[in-house]
Amino acid sequence: MGFLSTVILDFFVALGIVLGGSVFGAMGAFLTHRPPMTEMVDMAEKLKIWALVAALGGTMDALKVLETGVLGGQFGAPVKQLCYIVAAFLGCNVGYFLIKWMVGEIK
Repeated sequence: MGFLSTVILDFFVALGIVLGGSVFGAMGAFLTHRPPMTEMVDMAEKLKIWALVAALGGTMDALKVLETGVLGGQFGAPVKQLCYIVAAFLGCNVGYFLIKWMVGEIK
């Protein structure tokens, strides 16, 4: 898989985890007689870190590549890993802000 396709995939995996988890969590909140909109925003905020980790496929590999690349003087692989991390981070935050917008907290 190419670099750009991996960046795009990481972004959308993180976005999908936040959106899907929040929407299905709101259904669970509704079934348990809790306020679904409030729970949806809370869940989106809590799911951001997990979406980031899931999109990267585990953070230890990314951190290991960063460490070995920087200490070994090779900066190509660490830059790629940072791009993957940034793409997943952006996907998490876009999902979170979409949930807040859907709930009506952002106008």
